[in-house]
Amino acid sequence: MEAIIINGAGIALIATIVWWFWLYQPKREAISGNDLEILVENGVYNPSHIIVPAHKAFTMKFLRKDPSHCADQVLFPDLEISSTLTLNQAQQINLPALEPGQYAFHCQMQMYRGQIEVT
Repeated sequence: MEAIIINGAGIALIATIVWWFWLYQPKREAISGNDLEILVENGVYNPSHIIVPAHKAFTMKFLRKDPSHCADQVLFPDLEISSTLTLNQAQQINLPALEPGQYAFHCQMQMYRGQIEVT
């Protein structure tokens, strides 16, 4: 009986990990205006999937509430932009006008992940 409980707990843990890292789809949020605030808390960017119009510069403001070391950097690899996020202080990042496509942003270990969808 004990083996069944342990195996069941192991399968549930594996399913949770698969869902969190590969199957979870965050809600999409279209940007309105010129800037958007991203909350960095509890292991996620909120919102993490942002829709913006093409060929228009915009600003993202990151507010880091998570004290973990992984949350102190945000990287935009396709744009060659990175920034250090100070705990409990908004950090403004100005992004240029972008061509249509998908642009990822994440922490240095890729545990916190987000995406900009340019339409």
